[in-house]
Formats: sequence, structure tokens, C-alpha cells
Amino acid sequence: MTFLDHFFATLPIFLPILLVLALVSSGLWFAHWFFFRRNGGLKEEDRFSARVGMLLLVGVGIVLILLALPLDKETHKELFQLLALLITAVITLSSTTFVSNALAGLMLRGMQSFRLGDFLRVENQFGRVTERGLFHTEIQTEERDLTTLPNLFLVSHPITVLRSSGTIVSATVSLGYDISHKTIEKLLAEAALAANLKDPFVHIMELGDYSVTYRVSGFLEEVKQLLSARSKLRGKMLTTLHDAGIEIVSPVVMNQRRLADGLRVLPPQSSELPYGEENAEESNPESLIFDKADAMAQIEALKEQREAIREEIAVLEGQAKSKKEHIGPWIEQRITRIRQEEERLSLLIQQAESAKIE
Repeated sequence: MTFLDHFFATLPIFLPILLVLALVSSGLWFAHWFFFRRNGGLKEEDRFSARVGMLLLVGVGIVLILLALPLDKETHKELFQLLALLITAVITLSSTTFVSNALAGLMLRGMQSFRLGDFLRVENQFGRVTERGLFHTEIQTEERDLTTLPNLFLVSHPITVLRSSGTIVSATVSLGYDISHKTIEKLLAEAALAANLKDPFVHIMELGDYSVTYRVSGFLEEVKQLLSARSKLRGKMLTTLHDAGIEIVSPVVMNQRRLADGLRVLPPQSSELPYGEENAEESNPESLIFDKADAMAQIEALKEQREAIREEIAVLEGQAKSKKEHIGPWIEQRITRIRQEEERLSLLIQQAESAKIE
């Protein structure tokens, strides 16, 4: 028997497995295109569920391939037992933290406690969210560094998320009992207003043995300027209290020099503006500190706008089909304009994703 005769004789035996391989390969390719490539791909928030779906599809594909193998039933049974044993071994040998982080990731997505670009505080970690994965969440800290937090850590510890609509900025100061608290409260409220905080208020936090601790707070609308707002508030407190002749020094401080009676420790008056206020409008350290967080938040906002536009296009196309005789042309013009806006947003998304810092 020649080689060709042997090939054509055995071809019907292997034809089912070849067809299954082709179907599984094309199906996985189509699923990958549908989840990650179609219309620019899914939002980062939804990619983790797509990855889980791809993993399940790969598992189904392996089962179909095993079923299509030209083997007897007993061999099929042994192969499936081996596959089950391998899966059990992987789950058993893998760290329980691995599975726990995955479940925690699903829980965080379901809760939707925070989004990309939000300020997040958990224990001693503070920063803005830049990535949300199945197993971890990445934040950009005040030092511009990227910190990876396991999802299990986030669900097992209290999380503080700064509201995008605004937050309260506070600062504390300790002053002596020789100054009326009414005077201090008024001056601290003026300092908060000078720091561009709204609705300031002052609390007396502690009556110590030697000093009174005050906390001044105010509402900050633009949370992206949180770090600058905190620094500015403290600077205005220094300026306001010093200009009023109030000494900011603990009564228990011992100066190793002789001072005349009644002489206060105050810095000399200066006409210069505080550092950074000469070009206050241009000064924006948060844009450097949280550059990746800003980029990810911008990309997320653009994708949400694009998704809303696509939904509007679908609605208008449905109206155009059902009412083509009456207002079809007007709807078609509207769809054309919206598609142009969608293309513009897609271009902006591509530019932002290519320019973002990894």
C-alpha cells in the first residue's frame, strides 16, 4: 500500500478531529476579536469578565477536542479523569490567595465602589486608581509611583473613596490658652476662605495641658487639586495668624536665647508671594504626580461618551427603519453627525492610550 493509499484510508478517521480543531480555533479567534478588538475593544473595567469568558471557552474547546479524538470509550474516560486530576492539582497547588484575589476582584466589580481616577485610601496606602484587574488594583501615589494592591487586601480592609463632587480639606494647629478661641476661630475661617475653600468651619479638638488644638476645615470642589489645597490651607493659616500677631509655637518650647519680655517669635514681614503663588494658575503639581491616573480617567470618560453615542445611534437607526417615510432623512443626517463625533472620540481614545504612561 502506497503512502497516498494509506493517507486516504485513514483520513476519515481523523476528519472529525480536524474539523473540531478548525471550529475550536476559529471560535476562539472570533471570541477574542469580539471581546478585545471589536469597535476598539472593551473598556478596561469590563476586560476582566471577558478574560474569564475566554478561559471558560478554552476549557470547552479542550473538552470538545478530547471528545473528537478517535479513541475508544475507556481511553476517553481515562483522558477525562486525567484532565480532572490536572485541574484539581492546579487549584490545589495554587495559592489560595490566587483564587481569593479573583473572587475579590469579582466582588469589587459588583460593588462598583470606585472607578479609574478616583482617590483611594486603604490603611496607609493613598493614591488615585489607575488600573483595575481581576487579581489586583493599581494606584498612583503622591510620589508618582505605582503601587499594586491585591484585591483581597481591598475587600478585607475599610476603603475610603473621595467623592468626585468634592471633599473636606482640614488642617490642625495648637495655640496657647492666652488667646481667645473666638479670635482664633475667626482667623482660621478667614485662612480657609483665602485658600479657596467653601463653607469653612473650625472645631476645638483638644484642651491640652499647655495648648488648645484647633482644626479648620473647608469644602474643596475640585478634588484633583487635593494636595495643593492642603498645602495652601496651611500656608494661609501661617500667613493669617502671623499677620494678626499670633505666635505659632508651643508654650513648652525652650528657646536657647534670651528674649525681651513681650517679644514674640514672628517671621519678618515680606512683600513676596509664597512659593508657587507667583504663577498660581500655571502651577499644578497634581498633573505631574497623578499623570497616569489623569490619563486613565480621561480615557474612561471618553469611552463612556463613545458608548453613549453608540447607543444613541442604535436608537436612531431603529427609528429610521420604522418611520422612514416621515422623518427618515432627518434621522439619517443626525446619525451621520453622531458617527462623526464617534470617530472623533475614537481617535482621541487612541491618542490617549498611545500617550499614557505605563
